[in-house]
Amino acid sequence: QAEVKESGGGSVQAGGSLTLSCVASRFPLDDADMAWYRRAQGSECELVSSTNRDGSTFYSDPVKGRFTISRDNAKNTVYLQMNSLKPEDMAIYYCAVRGTPMPCRGQGTQVIVSS
Repeated sequence: QAEVKESGGGSVQAGGSLTLSCVASRFPLDDADMAWYRRAQGSECELVSSTNRDGSTFYSDPVKGRFTISRDNAKNTVYLQMNSLKPEDMAIYYCAVRGTPMPCRGQGTQVIVSS
């Protein structure tokens, strides 16, 4: 069973930056399309960004131009560099294989952005 462990969340002021990490275990990262999702309080789980095996990436409109996703297959790790953070980015962020049903589950990593 695939497992991931997210880290790197924290509390920042608007305009600040954070880098999230996702370490995958029990499966080789280079066999998977990986994604970051988030769920803000009272909101649905939403896809934020993905990095795919073919090298392509996807960004949702709210984060395009501010967030950068990357992967290090040798370290089995996916990163999400988040710049120019806004209060509306505040959420719990989750990492999962893209297409996983109900990806916003588990511990995730919390991002708090104060204005």
